[in-house]
Amino acid sequence: MDTDGHAEEASRRVQVRFVTKLDPPLKAPTTSIAIPSNLTRLGLSTIVNNLLQAGDSDWKPEPFDFLIDGELVRMSLEQFLLAKNISAERVLEIEYIKAVVPRQEEEPSLHEDWVSAVDGSSSRFILTGSYDSLGRVWKAAGVCTHILEGHSDAVTSVSIINPEGGGVTTAATASKDRTVRLWKFSAEESINSPLRIRAFKILRGHTAAVESVAAQASGDMICSGGWDSVINLWQTNEINTEGDAVPVKKKKGNDQAGESQLEGEAVSTLEGHTQCVSSVNWSERETIYSASWDHTIKQWDVETGKKLSDIFCGKALNCLDIGGESKALIAAGGSDPILRIWDPRRPGTSAPVYQFSSHSSWVSACKWHMKSWFHLQSASYDGKVMIWDLRTAWPVAVISSHEDKVLCADWWRGDSIVSGGVDSKLNISSGISVL
Repeated sequence: MDTDGHAEEASRRVQVRFVTKLDPPLKAPTTSIAIPSNLTRLGLSTIVNNLLQAGDSDWKPEPFDFLIDGELVRMSLEQFLLAKNISAERVLEIEYIKAVVPRQEEEPSLHEDWVSAVDGSSSRFILTGSYDSLGRVWKAAGVCTHILEGHSDAVTSVSIINPEGGGVTTAATASKDRTVRLWKFSAEESINSPLRIRAFKILRGHTAAVESVAAQASGDMICSGGWDSVINLWQTNEINTEGDAVPVKKKKGNDQAGESQLEGEAVSTLEGHTQCVSSVNWSERETIYSASWDHTIKQWDVETGKKLSDIFCGKALNCLDIGGESKALIAAGGSDPILRIWDPRRPGTSAPVYQFSSHSSWVSACKWHMKSWFHLQSASYDGKVMIWDLRTAWPVAVISSHEDKVLCADWWRGDSIVSGGVDSKLNISSGISVL
C-alpha cells in the first residue's frame, strides 16, 4: 500500500464547474464535479476534453487554458487557491478558453540577407524588408509575387498604407540609405515569377539612416523616424507640387519609355528626441507615438507638432505598439529582456502597469493583437517569439522556429504570427487561437 502521502494528496478533491464563452461544440456540461486538487492545466484540459467527448464521439482533443476569477491558472489548482486565498469549500467556477499555441509551422520563406521588417496587416499578403536592400510581397509561404527594388542599403521598416483596400495597394519602406519610398502594386495579380517594381515616390529629408515608418489610418500621410533623432511627416499622394520628377529607366527593354519617380519633402518635422528614433506609431489620427534610444517614449500632437507627454523607461528602446484595452496601452521593448506596458490614462506615474521578463536578451519587436485586449507578442535577440496574455505573468506560447536573433514580428490574418530574423527567413506560425 502507498503510505508516502501521494494517495492522500491525490484524494484531496475540489468541487468545480467548467464554464466557457466558446460556441458549441466546445461547450461542456456545467454540472459541478469533484476533481483532484493537484491537477495542473494539462490535467484540467484532459477533463474538459473527456466531457466534450462524452457528448460527441467524434470529438478530437485540443489544448485549453483556464481562468479563475479572471486570472490564468499557471500552477496546480491547490497552489492557485492558496496563492489567491480562495476557499476550496465552495464550488469553484473555472472558465476554459482555447490555448494560444501555434498548430502549424509553414515552410520558411528565404531571403538573401537578414529579414529586418515585416507587416502582416493585410489578410491578402505579407510585406517584408531585408538587409539585401529589397522589399518583398508574399502571397503565402514561399510564394513571392513582387520585389521592391531601388533602395541602396538595408530596408529597416515597412508599412502597408491601405492594408484591406481593394485593387492597388500602397506601401512604404524605410532604409539605411536615408530615404523613405512609396510603392504601388496589385496583390491580386496572378504572377508566375516575382514582378520587380520601382517606387513611385522617393521621400528625402532624413540626414541619417531611417529606422521606422508608420502610416496614418486614413493613408493620407506617413511618419518616419531615424538616427537623426527627428520624426518627419510626409504626404502619400502622387500629386506633389513640391516634388520633382526623376526619370528612371525601366529594366524590361531599351525600347520602352522611361518612367518617372516623384521626390517628396517632409511637410513637417517633430523634434525633441536626443538619440535614434527607433519606432513610430500613428494609430490615432491626431497623435503620433515614438520610442527612442534616448530611453523615452513621446506622444505628439500632429496638428501643432507639440510634445504632449514623456515616459522615461531607463533603457534604449527598439520597438513600440499601441493596443490592449480601448487601444490605449503602450507596449515597448529594448536593450534588456523585459517587455513593458504603460497605461497613459493613469496620470502622475511613468511606472509600467505590466512587466514581462521571460526573454533572455534584448526585445526587438512587440505587437498587440488587433482584436484582443489581452494578447500581444514580442520578439527577441534570444531567437524566440513569445505570446503574452495580460492575465498571467508567463508567456502562453513560445515560438522557437528561428535559428538566430529575431528582428521583427507581426500578426497575420488574426491567427498567425509572421517573423523574420538574422537567419534570413520569414517564418509563419499559424493556427493560433486567440479569440
